[in-house]
Amino acid sequence: MQHVGILLFNDVEVLDFAGPFEVFAVTGQTLTTASSPFLVKTVSEDGKIVTARNGLKIQPDYSYADAPQFDILIIPGGPGSRTEMYNKATIKWVQERMDKVDIMASVCTGALILAEAGLLDGKTVTTHWNSYDRLESDYPSLTVKRNVKFVDEGKIVTSGGISAGINMSFHLVNRLLGKEVATNTAKMMDYDIDLDQI
Repeated sequence: MQHVGILLFNDVEVLDFAGPFEVFAVTGQTLTTASSPFLVKTVSEDGKIVTARNGLKIQPDYSYADAPQFDILIIPGGPGSRTEMYNKATIKWVQERMDKVDIMASVCTGALILAEAGLLDGKTVTTHWNSYDRLESDYPSLTVKRNVKFVDEGKIVTSGGISAGINMSFHLVNRLLGKEVATNTAKMMDYDIDLDQI
């Protein structure tokens, strides 16, 4: 069982976290089996209800203080990431988690949080198209790759805007568990994806 954590904060983009949540949670499921090789949980700074973009309210599973060990940690984006990237508690928590996870992944402008934490230095990364220039100019030690769904740098994986987090998640399932599992997961979700093209 691999443990997947997804960071939540106010004004987070809904599909940024819900897309990866669905992919990992559905992985391994069939019409008759509900088990998955991934246990997916959410975490926020204080564990209290988070109001995502457009008013969706989510109750996180954990706070920073009581969150368990994660194998994969996903940092979503959205308008709130531009505030959260300056939240010292969040930056400290993400930095501390970097040494303990196998994969640290961002969706959309979640890359700004990772960049501010100094985790993207020397890496090739991507983000939402509207933040290419900002990421490039504010963090000159990284290289921005444009017009791609995701960039896999091993322990760090970044993805483009919003729906690209789904593609990145399928890529990670493929990387960790193989093409057959990823293909079956896409079929369960009725999601059209060519794993040879991502």
